[in-house]
Amino acid sequence: MQQRPVSAFIKVGGLFFFARTLDKIRLHARAALHPDHHEYRGKGFDGRLCRFLRVDYEALKQRVLAGGTDEEIFAWCQQHGRGIDELDALVWNAFASKRGWRDEATTALEQNKAGSGLAHRTDLLTFFDYYEVDEGRAP
Repeated sequence: MQQRPVSAFIKVGGLFFFARTLDKIRLHARAALHPDHHEYRGKGFDGRLCRFLRVDYEALKQRVLAGGTDEEIFAWCQQHGRGIDELDALVWNAFASKRGWRDEATTALEQNKAGSGLAHRTDLLTFFDYYEVDEGRAP
């Protein structure tokens, strides 16, 4: 059965999207990741998050597949990338949770909404909002 990853709003280590990135890695390894997410593995938010943490996506993938909790993997990122503090988390979360709202990604968000039959949803202002509705979770 193909699955969607967990919500982008789940925080690990104080960061949005980290749990989603790890979930996509695990689901893909089990051949359970919904095909809509295959092309974005290591790209988009996954890639930005890895660059923000200063960890290589392939190294993160190998660490995830070696096992451990999300928190243990976050600690690994802190050791092998750059350590982040509360301000860093605030900056990442503000950027990530507002992506698509009045920025250079707005056009892409509107295209994604249209492709999913959600163009009429003017309440979906960010990619996170879009993911929640497109993947069957309440916004």
